[in-house]
Amino acid sequence: MATFQKVKIKDHCEITSSKRIFADEYLSSGVPFYRGKEISEKQKSSSEISDKIYISREKFEEIKSRYGVPQKGDLLLTSVGTIGNPYLVKDNEEFYFKDGNLTWFRNFKGIDGQWLYYWLLSPQGKSELNKCTIGSSQKAYTISLLYGLQIELPDPNTQSRIASVLSAYDDLIENNEKRIKTLEEMAQRLYTEWFIKFKFPGHEKTPMVDSGTEYGMIPEGWEVCKIDDLLDTVKRKPKLRTNEYQKAGLFTIIDQGKDFIAGYTDNEETIYNENLIVFGDHSRCFKYCNFPFACGADGTQLLKSNNFERMPQILFYYCVTNAGLQNYNYARHFKFLKTLPILKPDVETAKKFDQIVDKSYDQIQQLRIVNVATAKTLDFLIPQLVTGKRKLNIT
Repeated sequence: MATFQKVKIKDHCEITSSKRIFADEYLSSGVPFYRGKEISEKQKSSSEISDKIYISREKFEEIKSRYGVPQKGDLLLTSVGTIGNPYLVKDNEEFYFKDGNLTWFRNFKGIDGQWLYYWLLSPQGKSELNKCTIGSSQKAYTISLLYGLQIELPDPNTQSRIASVLSAYDDLIENNEKRIKTLEEMAQRLYTEWFIKFKFPGHEKTPMVDSGTEYGMIPEGWEVCKIDDLLDTVKRKPKLRTNEYQKAGLFTIIDQGKDFIAGYTDNEETIYNENLIVFGDHSRCFKYCNFPFACGADGTQLLKSNNFERMPQILFYYCVTNAGLQNYNYARHFKFLKTLPILKPDVETAKKFDQIVDKSYDQIQQLRIVNVATAKTLDFLIPQLVTGKRKLNIT
């Protein structure tokens, strides 16, 4: 039987922060430098950091030799603004972080850093963290208050076993996200090969002709069209406000945010049952939805091809995402997106691309379904295991 003992975290690890890095030391390349925003993104998923900042290798090595840098098994905790997001440092990660934004837990004694990570995610951990805040308009943690955290700590063997069980679910989610990214990258490479380099099946026997546009020479039988000329009308369903988003539900909500899934709903009247492209008018995000979904919040446009023979929906998705909208920077982007030119291939090439890539997106959707179910199981198990409500057989 596992035993849990109430302890103070100050007796089991060091809590500190980083050495100050000034804004004029930020670079466009070098060693990654993370603030609370980036750590929150890394904690949430293995997706790319949206706003990358770096410091010089020389500065990093100087700090590393004098003060140390985060190592595998250390914990970082977002501590200003959006607070309470923990991040467990992985093997072979090399980065530094912003002082004040993040708090650093290291040099653990009698406490498993991975177990502590899951405890901080649990309702019990969050409740204790709430006692460590200062400020009213912008809450923050202080190191002195965090040192007062009280934890119901099981014995080391139980900690290790609990951490192992929970991390297996996280590993499955991370591996599936990597598979999703690989499938998306393979589809993009295929699009590049066929529609940018013109190395599509049968290209050797296809004459090139002058398009009379910025595209220059294009395969015979292909056309240059404005996106607006290929758009079909989508009958809009009621949009869901952000305060209507649920943590679980029958259907996913897709909006213009960075995360692919924004929330869930049970409201069938809001659901689209056709393959559509969700475009963020503000964020410039494109999301291909080949499953029933609801559209959330304002600022989203729904794109649908009006010619499935020569512009199947999945090909339309890759055409619009590669159309060059990143060259525009306006508050609203849809009206500019519609004016951009894209290539409409012949029927045979369009059909072959659709057959290949559509299968990949079926796999992607199945992986997302597995990840949603796995995350729900993990959310259920974390408070059960870290508090001892659910017992594990220790061998």
